[in-house]
Amino acid sequence: MKAVRFHRYGDIDVLGVEDVEPRPLGPRDVLVQVRAAGINPGEAKIRTGALHERFPATFPSGQGSDLAGTVVATGAAVTGWAPGDPVLGWSWERSSHAEYVVVPYDQLVRKPDGLPWTAAGALYVAGSTAWAAVTAVDARAGETVVVSGATGGVGTIAVQLLRLRRAHIVAIASPRHREWLESQGATLVHYGSGVTERLRRAIEGDGAGTAHAFLDFHGGDYPRIALSLGVPPRKVNTLDYGLAATLGARAQGSAEGTSLAVLTELAELTAAGRIEVPISRTYPLGEVRAAFTHLEHDHPLGKVVLLPNAVPDSTESNDAQPEAA
Repeated sequence: MKAVRFHRYGDIDVLGVEDVEPRPLGPRDVLVQVRAAGINPGEAKIRTGALHERFPATFPSGQGSDLAGTVVATGAAVTGWAPGDPVLGWSWERSSHAEYVVVPYDQLVRKPDGLPWTAAGALYVAGSTAWAAVTAVDARAGETVVVSGATGGVGTIAVQLLRLRRAHIVAIASPRHREWLESQGATLVHYGSGVTERLRRAIEGDGAGTAHAFLDFHGGDYPRIALSLGVPPRKVNTLDYGLAATLGARAQGSAEGTSLAVLTELAELTAAGRIEVPISRTYPLGEVRAAFTHLEHDHPLGKVVLLPNAVPDSTESNDAQPEAA
């Protein structure tokens, strides 16, 4: 099969697509033909070595956690899955950016009718991270919640989960994405110099006069800005684990949001049209470098997705809705 590999830490040019063998199918494993696999900023950081202390790579390294596809074969001890079943789930072996992937049976859920393949393949990392962050700060109806990185893969889902909780959302993002944010009922505050003062004005204009919680999906100074706005540390969630420990903030992410129940709920919400997974662009597996260039340099709205075994959705009875734009 074809699979993404890199043999040393480095920039995008270390990525390649090679012929490799899937790992042997164990008794509790499922072999999935991958139809869609999202890419994530964390994977770029692993590739550069920026996360070596926390998530070291073993070379040659595969890549990818998100996946959606069709069951091809099952191990001897697997029940509940059969060849042809449409599934989505995750790999913890950095192996989903490939034509086929082997994962344990309990890392998959059934893809609902009406859930597009691209959305299904982009849902795990962003969805579990967003779900964990929103849950960590216990956002409630009527509260004002500030979200940094609000139009990235995680931020777009977090904004929508907050909307479902009937929270007031102040979103830090590029003005390029104003239309999408306003469609979700969010107030846009553009990032950059003077952002703290713009946040104060937006919060005051929101009617609450105070920010009750802060979700940081960008990093940098945002957790400290949250505290300067009067948000209690326990109501600040950031993906900067070190800074969270220093400030007494929370750092709940995909690890805390990973469960079959959470992924099933997110898949059903998306299939029902209650949330969407915005897809910026899709790429064939062989264009993985172009996909990461877009992700790392263009600040896209939502997700970027690889299509290792692309088949037009119009030929698939499992898809009842068009792809998210």
